[in-house]
Amino acid sequence: MDRKWISANRLSKEYEIGVKEFVEFAVKNAKDPNRVVCPCLKCCFGKRVREDELEGHLVCNGIDQSYTCWIRHGEKKKGNINFENSSTYASTDFDTDTYEPDRVDEIAKAVEEDLRDCPKMFESLLSDAEKELYNGCTKFTRLSAILKLYNLKASNGWSDKSFTELLTLIKDMLPDDNELPSRTYEAKRILCSIGMSYERIHACPNDCILFRNEYELLKACPKCNVSRYKKKESTPAKVVWYFPIIPRFRRMYRSEEDSKHLTWHADERIRDGMFRHPADSPQWAKIDHEYPEFGIESRNLRLALSTDGMNPHGLQSISHSTWPVILVIYNLPPWLCMKRKFMMLSLLISGPKQPGNDIDCLLTVIDMKLDINLICIPFKHLGMILRMD
Repeated sequence: MDRKWISANRLSKEYEIGVKEFVEFAVKNAKDPNRVVCPCLKCCFGKRVREDELEGHLVCNGIDQSYTCWIRHGEKKKGNINFENSSTYASTDFDTDTYEPDRVDEIAKAVEEDLRDCPKMFESLLSDAEKELYNGCTKFTRLSAILKLYNLKASNGWSDKSFTELLTLIKDMLPDDNELPSRTYEAKRILCSIGMSYERIHACPNDCILFRNEYELLKACPKCNVSRYKKKESTPAKVVWYFPIIPRFRRMYRSEEDSKHLTWHADERIRDGMFRHPADSPQWAKIDHEYPEFGIESRNLRLALSTDGMNPHGLQSISHSTWPVILVIYNLPPWLCMKRKFMMLSLLISGPKQPGNDIDCLLTVIDMKLDINLICIPFKHLGMILRMD
């Protein structure tokens, strides 16, 4: 099918006919004809519309001119892979089907390099990925079953206690020789080896310093002289939880499709003077001008930090403020940039008091861990995982 109409004038007959052909193709391949992903410049693949609305949107708003292969509307790419139903983008779709195809083998390969210094941990992970959930089970392995269940826990906000009760119940339902853990603690121990690890860093209750490096052995803050601990020395007064992000970036570059999306801002972005993406902003151009060695490599990551306070005890009359710090990747196209799959929890600042202006001290955890400026990550710091020529 000819796609030249995509770049044609929206008032032309060619564009009108092309829109009708696209709508017909999209509706034909849609799971629900009344909920078709809209590729217009206003919706940017972030909204599902009816057939008549789809045609109106494309005529009034125009279509993304880089969308020449209609993979989000059922078209198959090279290798006959249907990316509409592919598990790679399962989390970007609006459907709530939890049981997408397993990617356990892919996960095991992805963490092999990260666990090179821990061969026993990798062998344990590989064993869990190959071990049947119970004798004769062909649908789930021990690792895939735990991943599915833990994904439900995270998606629905289940407590550790309720998840332990669920594991115990399911374990009793399965045959006696099943390999399912019966406690949340055991499930977390298994998942830690695939990158779901964290680091606890003690902080001053007044957010003056982090008790690390030269302050690691101190029992009180050298600036405000407040104790590092509560009444018992084993319990810190304040903790910052750091979740390593470099392994997650490396795994993104191991995925061919994710790697292509990370260079979308340079390879496929429409440059017509309109502000549709952070790459169209003067701030983006300023960074390229001030750091030319960084700007010349399109695979270098541009990151944004976002944080706000929340009360994890919202149903109770307790004054508490915990601050999650979310990392957003601006390299991605606008329809993926704010998807949950690509938003990374990098830091969790415990309460009960909000950090206020002193949050800068706590954010240095990310800066020090990466050993670079917070605004960007040069590709060389991630390792040459997948080169896109």
